[in-house]
Amino acid sequence: MTTVGDKLQQVQGRIAAACAASGREAASVTLLAVSKTFGPQAVREAHAAGQTAFGENYIQEAVEKIVMLADLPLQWHCIGPVQSNKTRLVAQHFDWMHTVDRLKVAQRLSEQRPAELRPLNVCLQVNIDGGPAKSGVAPTEVLALAQQVRQLPRLVLRGLMTIPEPATGFEAQRAVHLLAKALFDDTRLALGEPEDFDTLSMGMTADLEAAIAAGSTLVRVGTAIFGGRQAG
Repeated sequence: MTTVGDKLQQVQGRIAAACAASGREAASVTLLAVSKTFGPQAVREAHAAGQTAFGENYIQEAVEKIVMLADLPLQWHCIGPVQSNKTRLVAQHFDWMHTVDRLKVAQRLSEQRPAELRPLNVCLQVNIDGGPAKSGVAPTEVLALAQQVRQLPRLVLRGLMTIPEPATGFEAQRAVHLLAKALFDDTRLALGEPEDFDTLSMGMTADLEAAIAAGSTLVRVGTAIFGGRQAG
């Protein structure tokens, strides 16, 4: 039986190979293990195998899990859509928020971040290919939103996040990820090249190689680590 630890090692091997093929250091890409719908025991197994960063989509489920795993030194990333009435839970329990796509949500996160915690790391979610069913700010609006978010005192704008429509084949996948990389570079330059604007969150189980080839610094992998989504 293949364990969570075995699967993690396989994914790390894929990341290392993709980095080598692109002339990058393996350490330049962070693996975010997407643990949504999987219980605390699966997270404990992944942590025992060396994984510390975990991504969650469903806020209430995630908060319960975070509380149950408070004995472990884990880093929690919110990677799902968040309604305004759920921002307090994110601000109180997570270390990162990847899906900021409007100023109102960012303002609430900043206002609700507890003073005893470090500022919340955030990424702007960009609808990079105009997918009709996808969340995210339009590419043309990214810079204006980035400038506003950087003024909020309890947030640190770390970069951009994308979830493009599925594409078939490495080159097609890489092409859309290259759009995100170009937008990331342009935005960083326009902001004055801040050192903490350093994260391009893109790539999942099916396209992590193409995302890394295009310049991703963080890939979000669930299925290849934990298996198919469990029914809630």
